[in-house]
Amino acid sequence: MPATSKVIVYIAVSLDSFIAKEDGDVSWLASVDPPQADLPQEDYGYAQFMETVDTIIMGRKTYEKILTLVDEFPHQDKRCYVLSRQVQHEKDAHVMFYQGDITSLVDKLKTSTKKNIYIDGGAEVIHALRQESLIDEYILFIAPILLGSGISLFKEIQVEERLTLLGSQLYLSGYVRLHYQTRNNDTVLN
Repeated sequence: MPATSKVIVYIAVSLDSFIAKEDGDVSWLASVDPPQADLPQEDYGYAQFMETVDTIIMGRKTYEKILTLVDEFPHQDKRCYVLSRQVQHEKDAHVMFYQGDITSLVDKLKTSTKKNIYIDGGAEVIHALRQESLIDEYILFIAPILLGSGISLFKEIQVEERLTLLGSQLYLSGYVRLHYQTRNNDTVLN
């Protein structure tokens, strides 16, 4: 059976499991700096990861947050789907707004893309994918910060999921990368 693309969550999260503050603010991510000012800026393997991706799925709130943080949409070279329950959207040549069944979309993408599918947030999208066991891998960057409250990475669902640790890495900034594969994905691809 030919290999299909993997669905990979790649996201930073506070030590207490929040991806944003309650109002969606993610400025705390920039506050986690290397301990010494003369250390080079770390991209945490992001550029290398993006080379393995040709499709991105994100939620509408994540899409709108990205647009407030940058001058130009950063994923113009990728096929990007924005999941939304809203019918009307401004036109954006760089994204496709999608309102249909998430399983149908992922099944279609897994067999039609040449590379992997990056889940770029948010919590509602990850929740929907988890409910249908559609995530193959999690690459989590645990930030050395406790936010106390906010938007949790994982919403509560009645699904227990066993994971296999593929690797971990400690960064000078204090971030820890954890890379897990779900057990519903029995093929390890690089």
